[in-house]
Amino acid sequence: MDMMKMMKKAKEMQAKMAEMQEQVAEMEATGVAGGDMVKVTLTGKGQMKSLSIDPTMINADDAEILEDLIIAAHNDAKAKVEAAMQDKMQAMAGELGLPAGMNLPF
Repeated sequence: MDMMKMMKKAKEMQAKMAEMQEQVAEMEATGVAGGDMVKVTLTGKGQMKSLSIDPTMINADDAEILEDLIIAAHNDAKAKVEAAMQDKMQAMAGELGLPAGMNLPF
């Protein structure tokens, strides 16, 4: 592969990465716990956008359970964001003709 083709490929990859970063920033994922009694929505950058708690869970005696459910819902949403990002990176790698399993810096 000559130098011009390599430079063109690098510019193409850079543009695709920028596009993917914009898509990830706009992405949202909602995690749930306790049979949908607690819901957490995160942005693609991992910022919590919303928290929804079923009113029946708001009881001083159940504070520890509620805390655990919030953490579980947050972790569920985070896993969904990470899975979506991984899918986007694999799709982009395929579009660029990169070998399967190659990790992109993101």
